[in-house]
Amino acid sequence: MSSSDTKIITVIGSGLIGRSWAMVFASGGYSVKIYDNQPGQSTKAIVEIKKQLQELEDAQMLRGEATALQQVALISSYDDLSQALEGAFFVQECVFEQLEVKQSIFQDIERLVGKDVILSSSTSCLVPSNVFSKVQNRSRCLVSHPVNPPYYVKLVELVPHPETAPAVMDTTHTLMTKVGQAPVRLRKEIDGFALNRVQAAIIAESWRLVQDGIISVKDIDLVMSEGLGMRYAFIGPMETMHLNAPEGLEDYMKRYGPGIQRVLTSFGPVPDFCGEGSKGIINEMCELIPSDEQHLSARKDRRDQLLMGLAKLKKDH
Repeated sequence: MSSSDTKIITVIGSGLIGRSWAMVFASGGYSVKIYDNQPGQSTKAIVEIKKQLQELEDAQMLRGEATALQQVALISSYDDLSQALEGAFFVQECVFEQLEVKQSIFQDIERLVGKDVILSSSTSCLVPSNVFSKVQNRSRCLVSHPVNPPYYVKLVELVPHPETAPAVMDTTHTLMTKVGQAPVRLRKEIDGFALNRVQAAIIAESWRLVQDGIISVKDIDLVMSEGLGMRYAFIGPMETMHLNAPEGLEDYMKRYGPGIQRVLTSFGPVPDFCGEGSKGIINEMCELIPSDEQHLSARKDRRDQLLMGLAKLKKDH
């Protein structure tokens, strides 16, 4: 593919998620234009991306066919929105999670691009019908919600606006697959999408079990990391059940469904995560890992290294 016909993707916002998207798209051979309204920020982002890509290359974890330097060469920085959008077929927005900010940036973008350009938001907690409410042509809008850090955790939730055209979902699904992500389609929008709803259920019950004095913070984390998480890293809850009864899912539910229902009815109310009762849990967590920058940063680095190893393992299987 010569540089003249390399397809262009514009990334709006050069923070952590914006930089991650730029790396993912460049790994797929796309030309990426990063825009940030803070002068100089998008240029700084490219310096950071170059450093990260070279570290990944040294660790033999670089995605895509091209070298780190070839991938960096595909990424350019802009302080001017109209220049950043010129020639793009797909726009991925990564500004901070404030509804008015997202609404206004999409209004600005729409004025500057053709009607077939796909407008995609990285939002994790705002539904498409709110994010795109000020856009005129909503058939080309959707949410493509990544998981942090997107370079190692490849899931992307594709969430349509009620007016999103099926072809837009298809094109985005194809794009995300081509750049090595793992897209899933939601058939309609819902608060929290799929991942955060499932995560909220896990958080709530984990919190209740610790708060009720049944298990420690350290041990509830082990329940996931050494138990459920081992299975769920490769197969999901539906397949897990399907494989755990001699005749599959229907058989599983005949055997274990009543027990699951009994346990579910015993769940307590939604916890107050910031109330008096939460202080003990927070203190217990901070005794294990103090919440100062140095400790948290070291654990985040460890997390990313472990995720990198797991991503490699999944790729090889």
